[in-house]
Amino acid sequence: MMVPVNTNGASPLLVVGLGNPGADYEGTRHNIGAAVLDELGDHFSVNKKVNAHVDEIRVGDRKVVLAKPRSFMNLSGGPVKALAGYFKVKPAQVVVIHDELDLDLGTVKLKKGGGLNGHNGLKDIAKSLGTQDFLRIQMGIGRPPGRMAPASFVLKRFSKAEQAEVPVMFADAADLVTGLAAGTVTA
Repeated sequence: MMVPVNTNGASPLLVVGLGNPGADYEGTRHNIGAAVLDELGDHFSVNKKVNAHVDEIRVGDRKVVLAKPRSFMNLSGGPVKALAGYFKVKPAQVVVIHDELDLDLGTVKLKKGGGLNGHNGLKDIAKSLGTQDFLRIQMGIGRPPGRMAPASFVLKRFSKAEQAEVPVMFADAADLVTGLAAGTVTA
């Protein structure tokens, strides 16, 4: 299935990296979506109207808005809806980058619509946008070991052995974003 991507510059692509605010959450599995945006942008500033850190880049003639909500992940829907309204972006032009327990560490997958896999951040976004038909870049973080609760696992930092995978995942996700913006990637 082809993803309808407008590359004529009329409608920006909104790329939202999910995570939790604050130093305690930096480097955790749950913040991998927000961390990916640092691969793409470097001039983030706080936009209080949309409660997010925002940067704007261009891929060819297409504006790409990079946003890291300042809310906790499970309350991302309000900021994402505000961002979409502020930048006049339809849900089909929203890309959410997030951690995914159901994918092996290192796997990066593009998905359009469909189930939310129990991800509370995605659930809140779908509720606020009124649809699940937005793009997702899923960042595989693997399953928790043993009987560790998933909620505890996602808030852990990557082990030294796992850290070698993280930059490769970031680069793969950044490539997907630029491909989407250029109209060369399908989902």
